[in-house]
Amino acid sequence: MYTRIKEFRARFGYTQADLAARVGVRRETIVFLEKGKYNPSLRLARQISQVLNTSIDELFLFDDEENSL
Repeated sequence: MYTRIKEFRARFGYTQADLAARVGVRRETIVFLEKGKYNPSLRLARQISQVLNTSIDELFLFDDEENSL
């Protein structure tokens, strides 16, 4: 999985800690998400996409999508 969290987070000027606080997780969770080492629950993916004012599809690209790009 590949995420664009870091890119969208930068648009809002949020640190990893800022985003983590806004969605109710630890900063380390955001670190793992940005590195593609953690697959979020649907609820967490939705919360992050809402905070970053985008869709889940824009924010998260899964392996099958990466191969078709």
